[in-house]
Order: sequence, then C-alpha cells, then structure tokens
Amino acid sequence: QLQLVESGGGLVQPGGSLRLSCAASGFTLDSYVIGWFRQAPGKEREGLSCISSSGANTIYADSAKGRFTMSRDNAEHAVYLQMNSLKPEDTAVYYCAAQYYRGNPYDCSLSYDYDFWGQGTQVTVSS
Repeated sequence: QLQLVESGGGLVQPGGSLRLSCAASGFTLDSYVIGWFRQAPGKEREGLSCISSSGANTIYADSAKGRFTMSRDNAEHAVYLQMNSLKPEDTAVYYCAAQYYRGNPYDCSLSYDYDFWGQGTQVTVSS
C-alpha cells in the first residue's frame, strides 16, 4: 500500500520551532514533487510550499516565506519542513502530498492534483 507518513508535530510555544518530516511507505519519494499543506479548524486547506523532485526548486506561499524552509534528502527518502518563529495562527494539521514529476525535475506547484496524501500531523502553537 502506498502511503505518506508525516511526523514531527506537537505543542510548541509562540516563537518556537518544529521540523516536520514526510516519508513514504511502498514507494520512494525521489521522483515525486512534494507539497506541504495545512488545515486549521473551520478553514480551507492551505498550500504552504512545494519542492521539485530534484530538490533544486522550492516555492513558498506568502504565509510560509521567511519562516518555513522545505528541503529533501533523496538519499534518506525524506522531505522536511523546518518551521521557525511559529505563531498561534500556525496551529493546524499539516499534511505532505506527492505528485509524480511531470518530466521536468525542476518543476513544482501548489496547484498540482497531488496523487498521495498523508494522514497529517497536528501542530499546536500556544503558551
């Protein structure tokens, strides 16, 4: 069974940091564009960032720019989202998603129709 598994969520104080991880079960992430999304209670899902299959290109939504950094380690078959300067409004369930690359290893987009989604990891920012 093909699955994505997120980890690294938890409770953190405002101003703190977390690093989320995304790993695959049943396939490897190397040929996939990966996106990070989040959904807060009562709100629509929001795209945060994506990274190309090569890792050479990343895109960030305005809400993530300057505070979040996405990276991947294809040797470890994992993708990460480093989140710094966290705010209470960052509280949400965070999901990673995978889309098989479309022939260009430098492309990524938050608008792709991602093939696989993880179950999510809860991030709570509160004092």
